[in-house]
Amino acid sequence: MAVRFLFARTLYLALVLGTAGLAPALAQADPPTPPGKQKKLPEAPAKLPKVDRTKNLDFLFGALKAAPDEASAKHVEARIWAIWLQTPSDTASLLMSRAKTAVDAKKIDVAIKLLDSVIKLRPDYIEAWNRRATLYYMQNDYGRSLADIQQVLIREPRHFGALAGLGMIMQEVGDEKRALDAYRKALAVNPHLEKIPDQVKSLTEKVEGRDI
Repeated sequence: MAVRFLFARTLYLALVLGTAGLAPALAQADPPTPPGKQKKLPEAPAKLPKVDRTKNLDFLFGALKAAPDEASAKHVEARIWAIWLQTPSDTASLLMSRAKTAVDAKKIDVAIKLLDSVIKLRPDYIEAWNRRATLYYMQNDYGRSLADIQQVLIREPRHFGALAGLGMIMQEVGDEKRALDAYRKALAVNPHLEKIPDQVKSLTEKVEGRDI
């Protein structure tokens, strides 16, 4: 029975991720992190500024790259998150609020169902995909998490939170080359991400070796 379950899980991951070229890495991966371990992806700050509708994302991403210091970068980053988190309708806003309440109450399955409803209602709303990817990641459901991350990046290739999350999953399943690639893409968009530069340095030495 255990062998049949493992085969079914591997087949599921292959079907979900085969087009992205990620199935081999997951099929060969070590068992996922135990549920008790703290898992945290990059996320929006608790307090967000009001959205400045006169400044679009292209402008803000340019400002993020050019930020002279950490404080300035965080200021711009918060504005990017504020735009991403704008809900497209009152119904979506209510469902997202209820999903957050469920997460705070550690009712992750309830939160996922609420996000399912948001995505069904407004599949163009990137942050519903991103939030659900995060919750799947917290549950060690890497197949579904990666599938949602892919949906985020199709809609917004500059989503540094999703790129960092992709790197973290690839690193956890042992695919250090793809983890390094994802981290580098995240830093190319947002050079001020916390802890990611250290991961890039460590993985570069493992994947590409030290400079001679």
